[in-house]
Amino acid sequence: MSFIEIKPDSDFSLHNIPFGIISTSENATLNSFMSLGKPVWSATRLTIQKLLSASEATLRDNQELRQRAFAPASSVKMHIPAEIGDYTDFYASKEHATNVGIMFRGKENALMPNWTHLPVGYHGRASSVVVSGTELHRPKGQRTVVKGEAPQFGNSLRMDCELEMAFLVGTGNKLGQSISIEKAKDHIFGVVLMNDWSARDIQAWEYVPLGPFLGKNFGTTVSAWVVTMDALEPFAVDGPVQTPQPLPYLAEKSASAFDINLEIQLKPAESSKYSVISRSNLKYMYWSFTQQLAHHTVNGCNMRTGDLCGSGTISGPTEDSFGSLLELSWNGTKELQLEDGITRKFLHDNDEMILTGWCEKDGVRVGFGECHGKILPAHQ
Repeated sequence: MSFIEIKPDSDFSLHNIPFGIISTSENATLNSFMSLGKPVWSATRLTIQKLLSASEATLRDNQELRQRAFAPASSVKMHIPAEIGDYTDFYASKEHATNVGIMFRGKENALMPNWTHLPVGYHGRASSVVVSGTELHRPKGQRTVVKGEAPQFGNSLRMDCELEMAFLVGTGNKLGQSISIEKAKDHIFGVVLMNDWSARDIQAWEYVPLGPFLGKNFGTTVSAWVVTMDALEPFAVDGPVQTPQPLPYLAEKSASAFDINLEIQLKPAESSKYSVISRSNLKYMYWSFTQQLAHHTVNGCNMRTGDLCGSGTISGPTEDSFGSLLELSWNGTKELQLEDGITRKFLHDNDEMILTGWCEKDGVRVGFGECHGKILPAHQ
């Protein structure tokens, strides 16, 4: 227990001890701390837990020190937790990849031949990764309004969200070397929620042959608090059975998935109410974080402190666990019923979205806070 009152439903229990950046002159990002390595991260977390415990007098009984150490959450501004040098987004949910494949290629060719052999990914744009609460403008670009006709230039008409989680690299590897599957977890500093906003019509026109470009790089939102792997360890579970068996460099030898409840809430512009439109779980993800990192570096690619790796959309096996509007509306053929009788297929201007995630077990709760974003009208 802590001498600070922590509500039972708080995302930030004494077990959690997440890391983040608030407005201070001394500390701009977590990169320097992250680069120190897992022994330092773990020792720091344990020291903070001890200092906050009810039995430890150092902070509990020293009012002057408490005033220096604590700041009310309502009085600070949260910032993106790390300077992100590179950003990679994976496509690691089998349910999501299958759903999208069925929509655009049919059931017989839903998954590409390589998908069950390796974690598919692409390099995204780090400069437009923003912290929760940042408002983004609807992007413009080329898109085909009528199938088979020439493209038109204009505002995206199919704005979407993607329910993701992402890990931040703490310590990297030298160019030409790789990070083994056995050691990958020790290189991961922690995990955040991520909304990989997507302009589906722009993406559909541009993505062949080289993948997403303008349909993705206008903005990606991450939560402000980084939850460490130590905090998540009690919630480790076995992931989905992988068939065929991965090659040895991707073969996991211990539980590598995490039982993290995930939720998407949507507030349409004409309402004050949020509607829960999806409930999913990270444990459904086919390729684990450690498999993603091992594959990313197996060719000698050098990861660096602060690199961000997204999971790809996390969809579950049922319709109410799909992680994107593309799936929930089945490519715009169905309407989502929201509060106040409002419907949506894709996002309208001034719609807001909140992603949340949390673990609970044996009376311990670990959460991530909110990943909040709002889509403003396109720049004129």
